[in-house]
Amino acid sequence: MTATTPPRYDVIAIGNAVVDVIASCEEELIDELQLNRGGMTLIDEARAEELYEAMPPARELSGGSAANTLAGLATLGLQCAFIGQVADDQLGKVFRHDMRATGIDFDTPAREGEPATGRVLIFVTPDGERTMNTFLGAGQFLPAAALDEELIASAAILYLEGYLWDPEEPRRAMRRAIEVARNAGRKIAFTASESFVIERHGDDFRAMIEEGIIDILFVNESELATLTGEDDFEAGLAAVAGKVPVLVATRSEKGAVAIAHGERAEVAAVPVIKVVDTTGAGDQFAAGFLSGYVKGEPLTRCLKRGAICASEVIAHYGPRPEADMLKLMDERL
Repeated sequence: MTATTPPRYDVIAIGNAVVDVIASCEEELIDELQLNRGGMTLIDEARAEELYEAMPPARELSGGSAANTLAGLATLGLQCAFIGQVADDQLGKVFRHDMRATGIDFDTPAREGEPATGRVLIFVTPDGERTMNTFLGAGQFLPAAALDEELIASAAILYLEGYLWDPEEPRRAMRRAIEVARNAGRKIAFTASESFVIERHGDDFRAMIEEGIIDILFVNESELATLTGEDDFEAGLAAVAGKVPVLVATRSEKGAVAIAHGERAEVAAVPVIKVVDTTGAGDQFAAGFLSGYVKGEPLTRCLKRGAICASEVIAHYGPRPEADMLKLMDERL
């Protein structure tokens, strides 16, 4: 369906509302705590408390994949709104404050009682690799009843994160949001998030791709292989490219590729002096790409925007931009 009214927002996202707890550590601690090095593991509240006690001094920053992407988009001057579930607790208040202070509209009511607001305990080794341990908390209980359907219909793009597809209640909410957005003639962007999510819900994702529900798909090289069953990167691209209007595949230091309506573009990664923390690199790449896409910029330029945003965030701790991103774009594009 074609949209009949101009969008109020550029992007609205539904995602995990979590606070990132980030600490630098040595390789030995990863082994000692039996963590999944470089990956993301879902944990319960007891394990979250155990890992928190074992962490070196840490920084607390609002995070969540889709929320991070919105933060990047907001710093680039786009109008954004967020739907996600926090608890009525201190971390929930921190998350809500951080979103609003960034210029993102976030009005989903807080959830009373247990569980607590979600958190991600992130261990960063000297090479900048991050090992994430996620307690979803209140976020996994986002109900369809919490959706503001008028808000969803008013955004040019509905952006969904794969992480939130895992719990049943928010998965139902996201399916309803897709219906609302499509009925309003809006675009659906989806980030696969992590290979383990695809392993659990790949049939759902492949069905949405086959049915033409996803307009913009973000994957990294590993996720593409898991989604398609193709270890060869080019074979993986070929398996998906004709089924989604816009496919964006990132390859860390090897850059990124996008294929849109038969057109292919590639960019190299933007060099950084030192990789400090890779947390949020994919989230910010998506922000940079979408910031160009909503303005109708050429595909290569959209990719360049993504590469610039990713390079900024990996040069410091935390998953959200710290630089003046509009100035950075002017300097580097």
